[in-house]
Amino acid sequence: MKRALKQSFRRPENGASAPRRSRRSFSWLPLALILGGAVTVWGVSDFFSRAVVRAVEGPQGNATVAVGSDLWNQASFPVENFQAYTSPFGYRQDPYNGGQRFHYGLDLAAPSGSYIRNWWEGQVVEVSDDSACGTSVVLQSGNWLHIYCHMHGFVTSDSNGRYLVDGDGGIRLQEGQIVPTGARIGRVGMTGRTTGPHLHWGLKYDGNWVDPALVLRAMYNSQQTALNLEN
Repeated sequence: MKRALKQSFRRPENGASAPRRSRRSFSWLPLALILGGAVTVWGVSDFFSRAVVRAVEGPQGNATVAVGSDLWNQASFPVENFQAYTSPFGYRQDPYNGGQRFHYGLDLAAPSGSYIRNWWEGQVVEVSDDSACGTSVVLQSGNWLHIYCHMHGFVTSDSNGRYLVDGDGGIRLQEGQIVPTGARIGRVGMTGRTTGPHLHWGLKYDGNWVDPALVLRAMYNSQQTALNLEN
């Protein structure tokens, strides 16, 4: 398998099982602050993103995934002490050379050292510290890959495998480890190619990039529906 972190700056591909359901639900109402400017339209890639989100929400036309509308309510917002969305998914001006470049994720600013939480229960399939993503981790949940970049710490290995280690943050993640929804998996840093402390969060479904802002919007809508039903 190609190392997922090194694909993070390629041109988008186009091409729905759902992430593994967790028994725990997490509240992440910082989403109420967002989403107006976070969603951008990028042709076929955006069309695919929306199709995936609709399919996982429930049966739509020829969609093959039919699950409860509360599915997205099981997920976790991926960063503590969230401040702002600093760069959306899609084409943008490269902060280093000024040219146009496709950005394969959503940047979430937070103070350096803020904890990063696992979006959905899954398995650590890659840890890395030798790419533009800096100290990074990739988890797999069903057909989804979720990618977290620019964290504190480093990668090391021993006879048991490869680890991401952040001693100051109390983090030690091993490739192959199962991580529950909402667990702390790292801390916001400035490793790799970055101009300020933030989490670069990427999502792939069946090998195709998905706009994380659309997923966050579905999560927020699901949470609001649940709250309304409780009231």
